[in-house]
Amino acid sequence: MANTRHFVSGIAALALVFGAGPAFAQYGSTGQSGRQPSSTANQGNSQTSTANTKTSADETFAKKAAEGGMAEVKLGQLAEERGSNPAVKNFGRRMVQDHSKAGNELKSTASKANIDLPTGMDKSDQATYDRLSKLSGEAFDRAYARDMVNDHSKDVSEFQKEAKNGRDENIKNFAAQTLPTLQSHLDQARQMEQAVNQTSSSNSTSGNATGTSGSGNSNTYPSNNRTTPGTTSGTPSGTTGPSR
Repeated sequence: MANTRHFVSGIAALALVFGAGPAFAQYGSTGQSGRQPSSTANQGNSQTSTANTKTSADETFAKKAAEGGMAEVKLGQLAEERGSNPAVKNFGRRMVQDHSKAGNELKSTASKANIDLPTGMDKSDQATYDRLSKLSGEAFDRAYARDMVNDHSKDVSEFQKEAKNGRDENIKNFAAQTLPTLQSHLDQARQMEQAVNQTSSSNSTSGNATGTSGSGNSNTYPSNNRTTPGTTSGTPSGTTGPSR
């Protein structure tokens, strides 16, 4: 009877040993499979990090474009109010129209790309606005025309870069589609600056000639206080004709 009990106990012990085998194998397999998702997760994080790096330049571009567009609208409104040259007023009106439209398109595009845009001008553009808001007439025309040529030269360069090298397709397409309009703005800005300079030069020359004919001193009369025809000696048309 004792031998029978020892035999049964031996069988039970063997059963426990061989029964534990699958359990250990399953644990080992589970542990191994548990490490695989960790590797996959790390790979996913690496891809996400790469994607964020690729779109950071696009996000920076979009934010700067939004700030610049808002500045063009505000300065355009100022040009309509304070400009004296028709070319300046017309350019300012176009800035309000075109950049308002582009700004709305950029908002929609940035939303698709999950980019939060600023809601106001940056400090540099605000300083420009404050400076120009203190000017009027020809002084404003000259300063505004000069700034618009410089600004749009930079804008065209930045939009060309994004249209060529952008990673985010939404932002890249926006830059490519907006670029022709900005190039047209730059051409018109240069024409505006030329018209303003010609007007200023003509007024200055005319004022100096009038002052000379009246008193022999070209500094007697400012260029914007030309003498009324008939009040000076000589024929006005003979005086002002050569200066044009």
